[in-house]
Amino acid sequence: MTMQLGLKSYLEEHVSIQLFNRACCLAVLALSCSLAVAQSATLAQTPPMGWNAWNHFKGSITDADVRAAADAMVSSGMRDVGYTYINIDDTWEGVRDAQGNIQTNSRFPGMKALADYVHSKGLKLGIYSSPGPGTCAHFEGSYNHEQQDADTYAKWGIDYLKYDLCGLRPIMKEQSKGDQLVASTIMKQAYEKMHQALLNTHRPILYSLCEYGWDSPWLWGQQVGGKAWRTTGDIGDRYDSMSLIGFSQAGLAKYAGPGHWNDPDMLEIGNGGMTPDEYQTHMSLWAILAAPLLAGNDLSKMDDVTRSILVNKDVIAVDQDRLGIQGDRVSAVGPYEIWMKPLDHKAKAVALFNRGPLAEPITIQLKDVGISGSVHGYDLWAHKDLGILKDSYTATVPRHGVVMVRLSR
Repeated sequence: MTMQLGLKSYLEEHVSIQLFNRACCLAVLALSCSLAVAQSATLAQTPPMGWNAWNHFKGSITDADVRAAADAMVSSGMRDVGYTYINIDDTWEGVRDAQGNIQTNSRFPGMKALADYVHSKGLKLGIYSSPGPGTCAHFEGSYNHEQQDADTYAKWGIDYLKYDLCGLRPIMKEQSKGDQLVASTIMKQAYEKMHQALLNTHRPILYSLCEYGWDSPWLWGQQVGGKAWRTTGDIGDRYDSMSLIGFSQAGLAKYAGPGHWNDPDMLEIGNGGMTPDEYQTHMSLWAILAAPLLAGNDLSKMDDVTRSILVNKDVIAVDQDRLGIQGDRVSAVGPYEIWMKPLDHKAKAVALFNRGPLAEPITIQLKDVGISGSVHGYDLWAHKDLGILKDSYTATVPRHGVVMVRLSR
């Protein structure tokens, strides 16, 4: 009887210890998950700023090019005004090893070493993949390897993931059999799957969705973990492409805010296809839109004009304003448009855009942007104090150009 009581006591104690250990493990797991979610929640409180390789280098990007971009981001002063991410786009991928782990190709001999180099500059490294079996450029995608790839990115020290839909499209088409609702569900599930995989790494990785505005991602992008989502097709280094994309963002302001941003695609400034006035329009419009500012030129060969546009602190401050309110169109009369973005301390950024073929005067009535009486004006491109403005302001705006002012009491 004594032996039976002793055995019973031992078993009860052993079970209690097991239950306690299991409860501790569950508590640690819950805390770890909570910390991962909390870390993710702090990302992109203002629109992401950095550089992406695709617009200039496309499929020829190399490890050396990325290092040169990081060096130039520091030496040009871009890092000091807020540019942070050095993002590799498509074509870095190699084959998978026998265990299914993604490898880099010969142009990227060591992604961990590259990440360490970028981090040593006070910058962060971004990477690219697709929810499909292949990427847009037909390299290896993350289909059925989502957690494995996310773990690899975290091990390498990756800080940003651009996740491009195109490789999943054939699967969506086949499985949906033409039903758009089914195709949309497949797409959203794929994006959520990678979102959870990134959270499971417990590393804060900014998650950027790229599906070209298909199925209105501003309505659901945040729900699948997106910190930014593309709202349009790919931009080109031409005024007609840039202006069509940028001005088509009217009406989307209510879907953006701290931690979740509409993304009208990367910047083309400095790639040579537009005039300086047109590039100023590009930068101004993206800033009014509170869009991610991801330069897309060769930073190592940047001229003074390009640099002056990309590092304009006054314009960047509009984009990065802590209220996180996306601007919107106030008026459009023929080719002349006025846009306004509310700023902190009750200030307002106002941009007068001339989409026409000749320089023309454009007038803003202050009441149209919610200002009564007089206000102080400052020209963000001329870096000129405009003094006290009353009732209205008129400026001559060059062809395809912009005049951008900050109005404050």
